Parts: sequence; structure tokens; C-alpha cells
Amino acid sequence: MAGAFQIVQIDLAPQVRQPKPSWLKAKAPVGETFHHLKKLARDLELHTVCESAQCPNIGECWNHGTATFMLLGDVCTRRCGFCAVPKGKPAAIDWQEPRRVAEAVHKLRLKHAVVTSVNRDDDNLSGAQIFAETIREIRRLSPLCRVEVLIPDFQGREEALRTVLEAAPDVLNHNTETVPRLYRVVRSGARYARSLHLLETAKKLSPAMVTKSGLMVGLGETASELMEVFHDLGCRGVDILTIGQYLRPSRDHLPIARFYAPEEFRFLREAALECGFRHVESGPLVRSSYHAHEHVPSSSAVGVSAHPG
Repeated sequence: MAGAFQIVQIDLAPQVRQPKPSWLKAKAPVGETFHHLKKLARDLELHTVCESAQCPNIGECWNHGTATFMLLGDVCTRRCGFCAVPKGKPAAIDWQEPRRVAEAVHKLRLKHAVVTSVNRDDDNLSGAQIFAETIREIRRLSPLCRVEVLIPDFQGREEALRTVLEAAPDVLNHNTETVPRLYRVVRSGARYARSLHLLETAKKLSPAMVTKSGLMVGLGETASELMEVFHDLGCRGVDILTIGQYLRPSRDHLPIARFYAPEEFRFLREAALECGFRHVESGPLVRSSYHAHEHVPSSSAVGVSAHPG
């Protein structure tokens, strides 16, 4: 294992409000490109996970002309304890959404587009079809653009996964989010084994596919639990891993058990690389799509055929 550094689990009982460390303070979102992208999303009636999930990197990413588009509306059918996306009964699936997303990607001249969605447990197969159509529409309008999808677990429906894979995204991402012990409170409706099976099946069905997953830290996990997850993902051929600090969206969400320091994230990166990942992005403000455009080239050793950009 890399180094002798140990992560100490801190048990906060009773809960004490912790000041946000200096390394977690992101710049306020300003700038011409930021406002242009925000207006474009409004004009095309699109949702971005950057806004819906209150991402701290929205200013940096949007001013670089990159954003993560969120399909299938902005209301999720699950009630995960960490997520800021609204929960409830979603609206009807919008079959024109793929065309509008592709239009935004084309207007922004993106070289790497990231597309995710809310959970639509009311209709997993239609949700998968929307992903597939979005990939095809982006390729039609922007043939040189790489497409990364961050998909839900589709409740384990292999047919849904096959539908997405047949559209041949450049990267297939599915976040593990946390350690198995915390799934019940962190990922309502999800199953750790199901997420692992999805990532493993994706590699079996499409061996050349770049697969990716992400974890949050600071929810009460231990160092040994994180190492077990790294091992589980590495054994299933996952190419890229992102590790970031959990930030509480509101008082209605899970509390932060502890803040990890930058040197701890460096330790986690080295430990994860020893499990076989081709690329690990680890830092306090790292999110699934953070620097996503830089991940694919570093994973080319696994035989990925990425669009030139």
C-alpha cells in the first residue's frame, strides 16, 4: 500500500458544525462563457446536473465551455440522502430532449460531452433509449465529439444497459458513491452488488469500453472500507475512478462526518492506482465529470477508440 499514511475516522457525536476548510472554497461562477451557457440551457429547456446538484465547480467548468447535461427531467424517483436533485413524481419522458442536448453540444463546440440523468425507476427501458438517442444525435451533429454517459443502475435491467452500449459511448460511467455499509442511508433504492454487476457486465458486453466510477468521502466510511471498494472496482476492470469530498447540500441531507485534507486525497489516489485503475482523479472538489475531457486519453492503453479532438 502506498506510504504509511493512515486515515483516522472521526466520530462526531453529538453532531458539531464544522467550518469549511480553505481548500473547499471554489470561485463564484462569473464570466461571459458562464452566462452564455446558462442562457443556452434555458433557451433549449435543458437541465444541467451542474446546477441541479449544486456542483462547486460550476464556475470553472462552465467558463471552460463544458457542462454535464441531465436527461429525463429534473425530478428523481429516488431519495438518496446526499443528493440535491429534487425528488418526487417525474413528468412524462421528453423524446425531443436528445435533439436539444445535441444542439447545445454543437453550439458550444464541445470536444467531450458528458450526459447523465435522474433515476427513472418508473420506466428504465425508455430512460436507456433516451441515453442511446442522445449519443446518436450528438454524433450526428458533432461527429468529432467524445461522449461520456453517467448512467443510473436501471434497477439491474441488462436490456437497458445493452441499449446504451449499442449506441457506443466513449466512456460509460456509473458511480458507486460510497461503501457497502452506508448504502441504505446514502443510496436509497440502490444496491452495492448491483452497481458492481453493472460495471462488470459493461466490460463483458463491450470489452473495449472505457468504464468509470466515482466515490464520495466524508460520510462515515473507514479507510479499510474504501480500500475494499477500490479492490472491488479494480477487479471488475474499471478504468477511471473519481474521489471527492461529500458536501452537504442542505440541513435536510446527510451530515458531513469529516473533511478530508488534500494530502489524504493524494494518499487515496496512490492507493487506488495500485488496484489497477488507468486514471484516478482525487481531490476535495472532484466530482464525476471534473476534468472528464482529460480522462480518456490517459486510458487509451486499454484499447479505446476515442474520437480525435
